[in-house]
This record gives sequence, C-alpha cells and structure tokens, in this order.
Amino acid sequence: MQSLLQFTLDLFAPEPEKPAALQPDPTETSGRKPSSALSGEGVLAIENIATASTAPAPLPAQTLQQVLAPATYRHPRATREALLGDTLVGYQFRRGKRRTIGFSVGGEGLVVSAPKWVPLYEIDKAVQEKAGWIVKKLHETRARHDRLEAARIEWRDGTTLPFLGEPVIVVIDPRHAFGGVGGELKAAAMLSAPPPPHASLPGVANMTLHIALAHDATPDQIRDSVQAWLMRQAKRLFTERLDHFAPQLGVQWRKLSLSSAGTRWGSASADGSIRLNWRLIHFKQSVIDYVVVHELSHLRVMDHSPRFWDTVRAVVPDYAELRGQLKDESLPKW
Repeated sequence: MQSLLQFTLDLFAPEPEKPAALQPDPTETSGRKPSSALSGEGVLAIENIATASTAPAPLPAQTLQQVLAPATYRHPRATREALLGDTLVGYQFRRGKRRTIGFSVGGEGLVVSAPKWVPLYEIDKAVQEKAGWIVKKLHETRARHDRLEAARIEWRDGTTLPFLGEPVIVVIDPRHAFGGVGGELKAAAMLSAPPPPHASLPGVANMTLHIALAHDATPDQIRDSVQAWLMRQAKRLFTERLDHFAPQLGVQWRKLSLSSAGTRWGSASADGSIRLNWRLIHFKQSVIDYVVVHELSHLRVMDHSPRFWDTVRAVVPDYAELRGQLKDESLPKW
C-alpha cells in the first residue's frame, strides 16, 4: 500500500527544474578559473580577450612620469643642478677671479660663475633667489631657438626668405647671368617708377629673386649664390645709409666691412671703421637704419652711457622699439 501511494505521488509530482547552465559572472576577473572541459589555459585566454575588449588598457608608467616630470633645461657641460619652482635646471658652474656671483643664459643654457671663496650653499641660495629671472631667460632662449629652427631655409627652387622685411621667392633661372651680378629681384606687380636703390617694396606680392643657376643646381650652390647676391645688396645699402646718417651725427666713417657674426649686429672703431652683419639685409630698412645709427653714434661716444643713447635718440626717436624687433624677430637659419 505504501509503495502504491509513493508511486502515485511520484506520478503527479511536478517535474524538477533543470539546473541553469553555468554562465560566466561578468564581474569575475581572469584570476578565477571556472570549471570547464577546456584546459585552464584556454579559459583564461578567452577571458583575457573579453576583458581586453571591454576595459581600457592602463596607461604606461612612463607616460605618467613624463606628465609629472618638471620642465628641464640642461647645459651640455652642466656640473650642478637646481629645482627652480617646477623647472629643473642643470647649469655649468665655474669659479674664477671675480667679486660677485654672476649669471648668464645663452644658447647652451645657464652658466653660474662665482668667486673661489664663496661656499656652495651660498651659490645654491643665490640661484634660488634668481630663479624667476633664470627660468624666464631659459624659456625665451628655447622659444627663440625653436623659432629659428622653424625658419630654417630649405635651399631649392621656390624656397622663400626675407629681404628688407618682405618675403622673396627664389627662382632658379639659367637663361642669363643677370648682368654679371648673378641674380635679379623682380615683382609681379608693375611699378609706375623704379624704386630708389635703398627702398624695400612693402605690399608688393610675389617678389621673386631670379638666380643664374642650372635647374640641377645643388642646395649648396643655391645657398652660396643667394648669399652672394644678398651680400652685394647689403654692402650697397649699408654704404648708402652710412653716408645718409653720418652728417646728421657730425661724424665721418672711413671703412665698411661685412661680418657673419652669430649674435653681433655691428661694431665701430675709433678710427672710423664700421662692421655690419650682412644678415641685417633680412630686416626692414628702419631696423637697419637703427643699427647704422647705433654704430655711427659710437664714433662720438664709445660706450653705452646715457649720453650715447641720447645721441641715438636724436636721430632715431623710436630706437627702443626697433631694437626690440632686432631681438625678437627670427631670421632664417643658414
């Protein structure tokens, strides 16, 4: 009887639920191995692929270090360094016969000079006190270097360079020698009358400098030919401007030489000799005039005293602005 009752209950009892298929928990990490007929390596590989497709890859540690690293300026012969605010500065340290600690910032970086008797902790203190000036000058020097690199000339047919403050396109033209001077400046716009020899051509579009070279000329040949033409123009223009301003200053100049100095625009000697950097020909004429007047003024005052600057101001009232342009504008790097 009991067996018959159990049979009846079993016959009408609800069918037991089948266990749900095992699904991977989306919150599981690849470090936990679910049971599977596949090898553990295969399961891990599948999970790693799923994780890589849904989660962003972590940033490399080096990237974070680069973000957090301070700006760095390092002199190639640096022997000491200092953290100035958020800027790390490696500088060349020199001792010499001097009375005070000196600072200079150039193309290579910061140089600190000090007397032999000053202890190092005093040097460190002085560098920190001068931090604002040092960082500012280093920033300006690097920015200027970047501008110069961006303005580097690629010597080829069609390259552009400034002449008297205006862009000029170099055109290789082998048809003739341009009267023995090797080149000729031309403008697409026709002028009603030829300009005076010293005048720039502001506002004239598509100025071209035609150079007498073969079309297969090398970059060095193009550079040398353009430089020779520019130097001839510089010698002619500088001579004319010296003759123009010397009477106004009551001085006489006796000899003009062209220089190729990297940072010096001109110099004057007591015997009336004047040296001017031929690369001034890239600037507009007002800037050239300032440099000419500056050097002629030295024939009256051989220093940079207030009397000297008064002499310059008497002829070029806006000399300070022009001097700033001479410092700030980036010339093409040859």
